Amino acid sequence: MKGDPEERAVAVGRYIVRTGATVRAAAEVFGVSKSTVWKDQARLRSRDPGLWGEVRQVMLKNKAERHLRGGEATKQKYLHSAQRHCIIKVK
Repeated sequence: MKGDPEERAVAVGRYIVRTGATVRAAAEVFGVSKSTVWKDQARLRSRDPGLWGEVRQVMLKNKAERHLRGGEATKQKYLHSAQRHCIIKVK
């Protein structure tokens, strides 16, 4: 969704609030970069302060939890790698 940046900012903001999406997920859905999603959040501050406050809360929550998601992803990666390694050794 390229179009008008102001309208996109509102659409991205509503999506983030409704779904609790991360910046990366929202960027993928709207076909823009992560930097653009962050800029859209800044645009919301002047365009729709109420929505900006809601988006900011979701983004701060996601930012605070990102180390947990990253740790879990790394754990799954190494568990999968270990299981694959065992299967290969047995053959």
